[in-house]
Amino acid sequence: MRQPQSTNSSVSNLNAIRPPTQVVYDPDFAEPPGLNYTLRTRIKSITIFWTLCALDTIAMPIALYFGLWYGTGLSHNAVFSISTGALGTVSIVEYFLRFHRLWKVDSNCRVIGAQRFYLDWFQWTLSFAWIAVMIELIVGTVPHEPPIRLLAMPAASMIYAFGAELLLMDILRLRGVPAFVRISSLPRGSPFRPGIYNIVEDVVAVDGGGGTEFRQRLNLRYKASHLFRQMLHRLTLFWAFGCLGSATLTTILVFTLQKDVAYVVGWTVPFLWAGIWAWITTLWVQRSLKDEYEKWPDERRKWKHDV
Repeated sequence: MRQPQSTNSSVSNLNAIRPPTQVVYDPDFAEPPGLNYTLRTRIKSITIFWTLCALDTIAMPIALYFGLWYGTGLSHNAVFSISTGALGTVSIVEYFLRFHRLWKVDSNCRVIGAQRFYLDWFQWTLSFAWIAVMIELIVGTVPHEPPIRLLAMPAASMIYAFGAELLLMDILRLRGVPAFVRISSLPRGSPFRPGIYNIVEDVVAVDGGGGTEFRQRLNLRYKASHLFRQMLHRLTLFWAFGCLGSATLTTILVFTLQKDVAYVVGWTVPFLWAGIWAWITTLWVQRSLKDEYEKWPDERRKWKHDV
């Protein structure tokens, strides 16, 4: 059923904060349901954030390693204790900012139909990923002579985990296995969606300022458009195999190259790969969305026939 075109603004705001679990779609859409979101107005903030992340997670560990290892008389254990303690400041601050945005009572980016304590799927994934990385770093700094190659592996370990998660979720989706836990706005028992779906939903809604409205619109677009679903499936495989391939290459290099070179490779290759993949993804999505709009009349006819 077509939704009313005019609604009271206060009701709309309330729905944005506490939205219904199910979004009703309209088979008479003249074009793909809009996401009402663009990166063009956020380029400056995105650039600043990722520049700080690059300095924090690439430049800092490498600079501290070479500066303290070769420029001071500190023990090797002390060198890595200092560099490990300084690692990830920007990412950790962003982690707690995400938590606050989701946890506060008047949150406008909360998951559709979930309780406040659930947070979102990406927050839980980040939590377990950071715990794993911290364990890896702590274990690496305990010995009197730290294993440098192990301490070059945290970035690769993290993308191993993300790649495996993306691939597993898409395999479960293709096999028709229902979700055994809530995955952001998808309740337990719902069909799996491409692994990239919940990352896009959570990151844009919380970190990108899209809010719960974006979660609703993304759900609507996914249900309405076969081409959109196809794009997300292909992007999931693109990132899953990219993560696993990049992590594998990094691992091979870290454990075969000279230790100084290996340390630099471990902290640079995964991030350089991610930057290239993000650039390709941006071009891919732009082209796919344009293609989706051009083919929408045919998709609309098929959709109305199925409905």
